[in-house]
Amino acid sequence: MSFRLVATDLDGTLLTEDQRITERTRAALAAAGAAGAHHVIVTGRAVSWSRPVFAALGYDGLAVCSQGAQVYHAGEDRILTSVTLDRQVARLAIEKLRADLGPVAAAVSRAGIDGAVVVEPSYRYSLPLPVHTAEDREELWAEPILKAYVQQRDLGDDELAARARQICDGLVDVTHAGPGIVELLPVGLGKSVGLSLVARRLGAKAADTVAFGDMPNDVSMLRWAGHGVAMANAHPDLKAVADEITASNAEDGVAVVLERLFPQAG
Repeated sequence: MSFRLVATDLDGTLLTEDQRITERTRAALAAAGAAGAHHVIVTGRAVSWSRPVFAALGYDGLAVCSQGAQVYHAGEDRILTSVTLDRQVARLAIEKLRADLGPVAAAVSRAGIDGAVVVEPSYRYSLPLPVHTAEDREELWAEPILKAYVQQRDLGDDELAARARQICDGLVDVTHAGPGIVELLPVGLGKSVGLSLVARRLGAKAADTVAFGDMPNDVSMLRWAGHGVAMANAHPDLKAVADEITASNAEDGVAVVLERLFPQAG
């Protein structure tokens, strides 16, 4: 198989747990590039949370951010396309969840290159990323948003995502992006949407793409790609749709596959 596009999720896939890319994986990506393939990072993080990581990694290519809502040129520090979630729709969806599930903690990711993540005081967030805690719930709706986050203290992530899909059917799409991260998105949005736009810019097609991921928010991307690869540490829902399961992100799983597809990587 010949691939022109290598699409990788960021957290839990390309990055190790200490937020770095190993030398082996860097070498494998470089070899793929030398063979004419483009590397595209496809992440659930919005641009504002992605920029520091891209800078630390030295990544200057095109990226898909916020579950497909933003296409970003890292080298030019410029957002090329952006899709927002209607704030009234998001508010209604959260109200419906609270009516059915009881107390639901919410947060939103604001649009724009510096868009803040605004959280309610009850929203639990442990990742080392900046957030703004709202003093008033109305702060969530003060500016355009890309997506909303929800938590319910009595439900696990998978159960909350499943219940939210039932309750908000047709109003928003729901995805699970990581521990404690259940997100509400515009209907029809997914990583595959943003990736297809980037592929078109680069003159590539789905069949030309090998994609790597670890969570349910990567399902649309792996289904879209000509070859979808789930990490060993991936969620069962992603493994179920993958064409291949590689080693974990801690064991250079991306490099393991790229070294086979681009032999000069070995």
